[in-house]
Amino acid sequence: MKFTPLALAATLLFATTAQANETVIRKALLQQFPGATISSVQKTPYSGLFEVYLDGQLVYVDAKAQYVFAGDVIDLKNRANLTQARLNQLQAVKWDSFPFGNALKTVKGNGARKLVLFSDVDCPYCRKFEAELAKVDNITVYTFLYPIEGLHPQATQTSKQIWCAPDRNKAWENYITNGAVPKNDGKCSNPVEETIALGNKLKVSGTPTLFFANGQRVPGMVPAAQLEKLLAANAK
Repeated sequence: MKFTPLALAATLLFATTAQANETVIRKALLQQFPGATISSVQKTPYSGLFEVYLDGQLVYVDAKAQYVFAGDVIDLKNRANLTQARLNQLQAVKWDSFPFGNALKTVKGNGARKLVLFSDVDCPYCRKFEAELAKVDNITVYTFLYPIEGLHPQATQTSKQIWCAPDRNKAWENYITNGAVPKNDGKCSNPVEETIALGNKLKVSGTPTLFFANGQRVPGMVPAAQLEKLLAANAK
């Protein structure tokens, strides 16, 4: 592609202006939030706002960062949450970076489709998701036991007991289905603390949280029909 002098000048001006805006925004925000991590600053196509990925969260600011807007931007025409979609993009994780040996592995059918699941043993939405997951075939699920103690004080101990059971997968299923706690002290070598550290690093703030083979992150309870669509889209 060849640029005319005018087009080239316009491109350089746009790049220079964007860089200047980013510098101003970063400086202003760091003055207000010392020590914050600003991973990216990007101009949005709506309302002259800039998107800022700050400490794992998306906020929106004007060109001088005098005003900060927190919350979801919704595309009403397409009924799409633009903020969540962008967060999923920014928080995507390379599939090969997961320590799969620290997860419960469940293979159904041919196991061709892959899913990583961060699940809290005492999370009611995780139980609902397991019921939906039971309707899905030809999938390999790697379940990372990710207790959130602030919500479920016994979840860490129970997670360790599940891991230390002779049949971890069966112990997980029995607990999720019947609330049966494995009869051990949970003091075997287990990866629960490592998983907590990993979840914190990945900024997993709730359960269930799903990761697909292309790195896509989907937080929250997903019905089987929606999970099938996500898996199909991921395969493409």
